[in-house]
Amino acid sequence: MKKLASILLFVFVATLTTQAQKEKGPKMTPEQQVILKVKKMTLDLNLSAQQQKEIEPLIRQEVQTRTAHLKNRKGDKKPTSEEIFTQKNNRLDAQIKMKDQMKKILTKEQFDKFEKMSRRKKHKSMKKMKHRKDKKRRKGEERD
Repeated sequence: MKKLASILLFVFVATLTTQAQKEKGPKMTPEQQVILKVKKMTLDLNLSAQQQKEIEPLIRQEVQTRTAHLKNRKGDKKPTSEEIFTQKNNRLDAQIKMKDQMKKILTKEQFDKFEKMSRRKKHKSMKKMKHRKDKKRRKGEERD
């Protein structure tokens, strides 16, 4: 009886711990995200006050677009190939526009550093996504 109770207690604690790890902290508002991103860019690129004012609307638009996209995502339903193409095309258009606008605002040295930061961020996110896919694949193999 004691073994059964200890096993049930262990399962209960393990379940609670797993659920607690899945829950993320409180979400920041879009305005808070904009402020933090502009401040981080100011520190990384040594932006002037004028540059900060010019970049803030760009970041605000980027955050609003991302927020709207996350809200519009359909649960577990997989998008069609046409929807995927449209999403990727729109995202690339937005990146091109952002890059052109940043090129106008930043100095050559700042823009070079911005490009380097963007590449590093993209590489890091790709690595993280690959890790998640590998993790899901391993989980699927364990179930079989």
